[in-house]
Amino acid sequence: MIRKKQVNEKEQWFLFRANLRTKTFIIIGISALVIVSILISSLFIGEIPTSFTSANQMPSFAHLFGTDWMGRDMFQRTVAGLGLSLTVGIVASLVSTLISIILGLFSSFNRFADEAVASIIDLFGSIPHILLIILISIMFGGGTIGVIMGVGLTHWTPLARVLRSEVKEIKTKEYIHLAENLGKSKIWIATKHILPLIISQIIVGVILMFPHAIMHEAAITFLGFGLPPHEPAIGVILSESMHYLSSGYWWLAFYPGLSLLIVVLLFDLIGENVEKLLNPETAQE
Repeated sequence: MIRKKQVNEKEQWFLFRANLRTKTFIIIGISALVIVSILISSLFIGEIPTSFTSANQMPSFAHLFGTDWMGRDMFQRTVAGLGLSLTVGIVASLVSTLISIILGLFSSFNRFADEAVASIIDLFGSIPHILLIILISIMFGGGTIGVIMGVGLTHWTPLARVLRSEVKEIKTKEYIHLAENLGKSKIWIATKHILPLIISQIIVGVILMFPHAIMHEAAITFLGFGLPPHEPAIGVILSESMHYLSSGYWWLAFYPGLSLLIVVLLFDLIGENVEKLLNPETAQE
C-alpha cells in the first residue's frame, strides 16, 4: 500500500519534475490538440437554427455561451467563427511565409538584391498594418479572398527581416564561397545550401505569424471591411454584439472575445516552445 501510494505521488508530480524538453513537448501537444479540436469541430457545424422563444438567454447547461437575439446558440457560433478565423489565418500565414522565403533567398544573390529587399521591408513596415490590409482587401474584392490576401500580403516583413539576417550570416561560410568558385548558380546555392539552414526560423516564424493574422482578420471584420456579415466570423459576432451590450447581454461579446484571445495565446505558446526545441542551447535541457 505504501509503495503504491509513493508511485501515485511520483505520477502526480511527473510534469513538475520533468526536464524542459519533456515539458515543452507536453505543452505543444496540449495546445495543438485544442486548436485542432476547434478546427475539426467547426467543420461539422452547419446552419445554426434560430429560436426566438430562446432569444437572449444567459449562459446555462443547455447553452454554455448563452443565446443571441435570434435564439442561436452562441457556443456553436463561437466555434464556427474560430474555425473560420483559423482557416483564414493559416492560409494568410502561408502566403506571408512564401513571400518571406522568396525575398530572403533573393537577398543572397548579390549586394544590390540585398539592399532592394531591405528597402522593400522598410517600406512595407512603415505603413500601418490595418490601413494596408483594408486597402488590399478592397482591391481584391473583399470577402474571404480579400481578407486572406490583405493579411497575407502585409504580415511577411518580420519573418523576411529575420531570414535576410540569417542569409547574410550564412553567406560568409566557406562552403558558400567554394560553391561559387565551382560555378554553381545563385539559385542553386540559395536552394541547396541556404534554404535548409533557415528552415527552423521559417517554422517558428510561421507559427508566431498565426496569432497576428487571426487578430488582424478579426479587427478588420469588426470594422466592416473584412468577412461578409452572413459569415460566422468572430469579428462579425463582436460587431453585432456591440448593439446589445448596453442592454446587459454581456455574454454576446465576452465569450467569443475570450475564446479568440485563448486561441491567440495558444499559438504564442506553441511558437515559443517550438523555438526552445529548435534552439541548440535549450533543446537538450
